[in-house]
Amino acid sequence: MSILLEKALASSNSLSDIANKVISNTRLTKEDALRLYQSSDILTLATLAEHQRQIKAGAGKEKYVYYIHNMHLNPTNFCVETCRFCSYSNTLSKSYTWTVEQVLEKARTRIKLGINEIHMVGGLNPKCDINYYETVFRTIKKEFPQIHLKAMTAVEIEYLSNLAGIGYQATLERLIEAGLGSMPGGGAEMFAESVRAKMRVKKTPASTWLEIHGLAHKLGLNTNATMLTGIGENIENKVDHMLLLREQQDKSGGFLCFIPLKCYYDGTTIQNEVSEPTGYDVLKDIAISRLMLDNFPHIKAYWIQLGENLAQVALSFGADDMDGTIGEEKITHAAGAKTPLELAKENMEYLISEAGYIPVERDTLYNIIKVSKENCQTTNVPLEPVLA
Repeated sequence: MSILLEKALASSNSLSDIANKVISNTRLTKEDALRLYQSSDILTLATLAEHQRQIKAGAGKEKYVYYIHNMHLNPTNFCVETCRFCSYSNTLSKSYTWTVEQVLEKARTRIKLGINEIHMVGGLNPKCDINYYETVFRTIKKEFPQIHLKAMTAVEIEYLSNLAGIGYQATLERLIEAGLGSMPGGGAEMFAESVRAKMRVKKTPASTWLEIHGLAHKLGLNTNATMLTGIGENIENKVDHMLLLREQQDKSGGFLCFIPLKCYYDGTTIQNEVSEPTGYDVLKDIAISRLMLDNFPHIKAYWIQLGENLAQVALSFGADDMDGTIGEEKITHAAGAKTPLELAKENMEYLISEAGYIPVERDTLYNIIKVSKENCQTTNVPLEPVLA
């Protein structure tokens, strides 16, 4: 047992009872999570989350951190919704909608570089109905059968279902038949209705989002889950969000990864109404989600949002995945993110190894493609510079 873990278990530590629960593999409660959020003992929190990450990883994989060689495709930015925190969707005069051939051409340029996943999401556009996406999927899979299509948020499934006048399950079945391989976790935002009302989020309430992911799991699809912060939520909203996800995972068991996200405000009108999450806040979200979501295999430090440095530090707070090389990312950058649009595999591996972990290239379903043990560092990134 490490010295830090011994200190976390010490009777003098205000979190020692929670530490004992973590060590004994006892599920944490809502009250436990609220205390963790309220605590200023960031080192104990990091120590407990790192312990949980290692236990979840399994013997021999304690230092593994995953990444994927992928690309993002966003076929349309026109959206009928008007969520106040979104800078990606556009009115008709500023919108675009790609033809099937344009989507295929975009895919070809990155597939030539050896990617193995296409991550595809877009706006809610009546021109892009279920027939459009079936054609897109079939066209890509016909030319590139080896490519995994991770596509369609629960929000998009709900919209396509309503457009077609068919149920969620029937919509999923048609898209799976066309080539859908898994689903991203977008559109969850914050499940709390008070937050959603303030942000004018009319789409896909928590019950619908969870239902669609449950149906996807029933049909054999793995999916991810997200939580968007910086949109006027409080810590209880965040904990309740995690608890709903944990409950759904107990039922259907198909979530692979949880991704805490933060809002960017360029192009929105909400920055004077909300508090922007700090690095300290983000690290707490990472660590507490690792402790609360005990039935989720993976927690992601999404470098495109966090930035490379903070994502590195998040690896010491329970995260075991940094997402992928990405190519071109539109949604976060439309809102003002200053991170690079892509990272080469070599840069991704350097960031992971510099943080003291072992870079592991994976596929979408976390099957290992390559373990890179060369040049791995032995010490973690210092915590202090990013906690202010």
